[in-house]
Amino acid sequence: METPAHIGSRAVRTTCPYCGVGCGVRAAADGREGPSISGDVLHPSNFGKLCSKGSALAETLSLSTRLLHPQIGGRLVSWDEALDHVANALKGIRDRHGSESIAFYLSGQLLTEDYYVANKLAKGFIGTPNVDTNSRLCMASSVAGHKRAFGADVVPGSYEDLDEADLVVLVGSNTAWCHPILFQRIQKARASKGTKVVNIDPRRTATSDGADLQLSLASGSDTCLWNGLLVWLADHGHVDFDYVARHTEGFEAALNLARTHAGTISKVAFNTGLTADAVTAFFKLWSESTRVVTCYSQGVNQSIQGTDKVNAIINCHLATGRIAKPGVGPLSLTGQPNAMGGREVGGLSNMLAAHMGFSDRERDIVRRFWRAPNLVRGEGLKAVDMFTAIARGDIKALWVMGTNPAVSLPRADAMRAALEKLECFVISEVVSSNDTVHHASIRLPASAWGEKDGTVTNSERRISRQRPFFPPAGEARPDWWIVAQVAERLGWGSEFRYASAADIFREHAALSGFENQGERVFNISGLATLSDGEYEALEPIQWPVLTSMQGTKRVFADQYFATPTGRARFIPVSRKVDRPAPSDAWPLVLNTGRIRDQWHTMTRTGLSARLSAHISEPFVEINPSDAAIAHLEDGALARIETAHGAAIVRVAMTDRVAAGTLFAPIHWSDENCSAGRIGALVHDATDPVSGQPDLKATPARISPVEFSYSGFLLSPDERNSHLSALEVVYWARAKVAAGWLTAFAIDGSFAVARRLADAMMGTGPRTSVADETAGFFRSAVVENGTIASLVFLSRSKNVQPNTWIKDVLQRDAVSVSERRAILAGASPQAMVDEGPIVCVCHQVGANRIGDAIARGCQTADAIGRDCAAGTNCGSCLPEIHRMLSREVSKLRPAGEPCEASAKEATEVAENSQIAI
Repeated sequence: METPAHIGSRAVRTTCPYCGVGCGVRAAADGREGPSISGDVLHPSNFGKLCSKGSALAETLSLSTRLLHPQIGGRLVSWDEALDHVANALKGIRDRHGSESIAFYLSGQLLTEDYYVANKLAKGFIGTPNVDTNSRLCMASSVAGHKRAFGADVVPGSYEDLDEADLVVLVGSNTAWCHPILFQRIQKARASKGTKVVNIDPRRTATSDGADLQLSLASGSDTCLWNGLLVWLADHGHVDFDYVARHTEGFEAALNLARTHAGTISKVAFNTGLTADAVTAFFKLWSESTRVVTCYSQGVNQSIQGTDKVNAIINCHLATGRIAKPGVGPLSLTGQPNAMGGREVGGLSNMLAAHMGFSDRERDIVRRFWRAPNLVRGEGLKAVDMFTAIARGDIKALWVMGTNPAVSLPRADAMRAALEKLECFVISEVVSSNDTVHHASIRLPASAWGEKDGTVTNSERRISRQRPFFPPAGEARPDWWIVAQVAERLGWGSEFRYASAADIFREHAALSGFENQGERVFNISGLATLSDGEYEALEPIQWPVLTSMQGTKRVFADQYFATPTGRARFIPVSRKVDRPAPSDAWPLVLNTGRIRDQWHTMTRTGLSARLSAHISEPFVEINPSDAAIAHLEDGALARIETAHGAAIVRVAMTDRVAAGTLFAPIHWSDENCSAGRIGALVHDATDPVSGQPDLKATPARISPVEFSYSGFLLSPDERNSHLSALEVVYWARAKVAAGWLTAFAIDGSFAVARRLADAMMGTGPRTSVADETAGFFRSAVVENGTIASLVFLSRSKNVQPNTWIKDVLQRDAVSVSERRAILAGASPQAMVDEGPIVCVCHQVGANRIGDAIARGCQTADAIGRDCAAGTNCGSCLPEIHRMLSREVSKLRPAGEPCEASAKEATEVAENSQIAI
């Protein structure tokens, strides 16, 4: 395996490893303080802008959490021993139980080259079709919808269409938080050229604040809304009948079914829960806007009728000819950086490589190109079914690469239990500890971002290079190298003899063009002869690429589609609203999703103090009317229960969620909280076409969690095992400067609570203050004049530390008087309390923004000039706009105030039991 020549250079152009926007990044490493990260102004996906997560990438590269050496059963071993062990185990299981007893579960975090080699080994040589990816959880319905309508999994347009559109419709996508760079691009068009924005989402989110029209429709009713629009287009003269006649088929059948399902405004309004005026306003705006882009994401895809929702949207674009032209078209916003690259190489169980399926001709092409002795004959098990088969004992061996299914899969408790039944569980991972790693007996250290060399493909079909700027840490190796080494030990070394990622990319590109007479849209054969130097220098390029370095901005511009007839297909869709009916046992519906500054299960973003500053605990959004029924208080703790599991989270009362619904984020795991794994609660219902799980509508109930005391711990280490051993009701941990902040709750007497709080700090000399009557206990471990750990305990239901107190662990020296002030809740240097952090990029809190508003700043631009908030990625701008509409007095944080004057600090110190 060759090491790229540019390792150690001052500046490397690479690609962000988070969402599917695919932003370009410049990483300049000096070898001493780590890399400096900035946006790549030359990359056409972001033109130099980065969101909060991308901006904080340098803060997530610590080796402290890395898996650095191969392990078998917890024992460090050499690579040779580990690879021999994997190969022997797979061979033995294949011989005894057949090839289909082996499964691979991959990830949109893998590079295309990693994905390609894994799929080649599994489907072509081992002969198992049971290869799927966590992209099944986010993009499978979009894939299925594309294939039904266009004949191939193709996103027709480009991000440039957002700049040229008259109307952008966002459906099931909190774009402001989940794809903030694209959201700011949309907002720029809105400000500069008057582009209208419609947001369709059951929740009012940050995206709603940047929309001209918010449609808070009933969960699952999207198909009815879009069928209604199709009928409206036909009845009001907006169908392009010439286009429909020349380039499509199936229009009448789709329209007739839509009339039955959603033939009138009143019927659409009734089924969606919207007013007739709102429905009419949307239909008029969509039909009368010349250029319309409809962006959709997880709210559409993660549904038991996700594929139908996708096709209902595409039907409206086909009916008006608004596709593959500037400023128009459906645009699927991909969740992961290489979800599309994984689809290109066959990462889903229902496809082969290069967008080929399982017809005799396609199988023959792949078999001959790969010289594959055991090419699979048909589709394998999709993600949920795969893990169900593991639980049944049908699958004996599993290889997981770069994902955390024990947290992310629906019915995650049952899925995690299934892992214990495997005879062989291999995991290729970057981190040494997560909920899934703990169950793997064979752990293989994989290269991380900053070490990886290869390509990814973003939501607009743009292939970009991910280049390394660090050498691999420890004994970490690229995933493709690990797989190829196992292939060699299984006897197929000649077919997997790759010297570099460039070798793999050339083979992947050549396969896309092999015997491709134009029937397969995915074709990058123009890149198949790149030299190593040309691959190294490859600029971002959109496929298809038929000649060297000539990409394609829009696919189907000739209006010839990838179906047998060359015509796009209308798909009749009419299934009813998929929201579960409330019941006495389960009166609510649980919706899940993401938050602004965290990524997946936080194994990376959770290492950044900046990213943890905005939201540091798992929470549930609940409408005040439901909170009243359940006797819940804002900021208290609640237990969410479903038929599959339970979680304990913080209550966030808000009218931005509809009555009867709950929203909880997916990011927390057993690594960072006591009971916040939301995946454990989600049912395993799936779309019958795509196999994508419905993560948006699980029947649920909620109740208060009783406790007597709450507080927080500041500690230099994570203390997972220590916290788990204590009898606390709840704990949740987040990164702060020089350590960790753990919120906790305890049920019991003051003596019990004090004992547990004291035990959390570990050993060392104490400075403490306690008052049982007032119901508080505060203590600090002081070592060599510095605070090593700090605990605050109170009878309050929600003790929130002020911003400055999170930094006390990094202070070099703390005098006696300063210790007293800190324990009193007073800043030892009269530091300003930021309040809850709003702008993560510049660490600006609500209090400072509120002060700017009080000084006369009446616009977001004015606030940005005053305190820099909102001037980087812009993802906090919706929150700033909301603050501008509120009184300054309402900006102060909820929870027990920690602030005290110097006089109060002295009084507390003198009148309490203090030991210095």
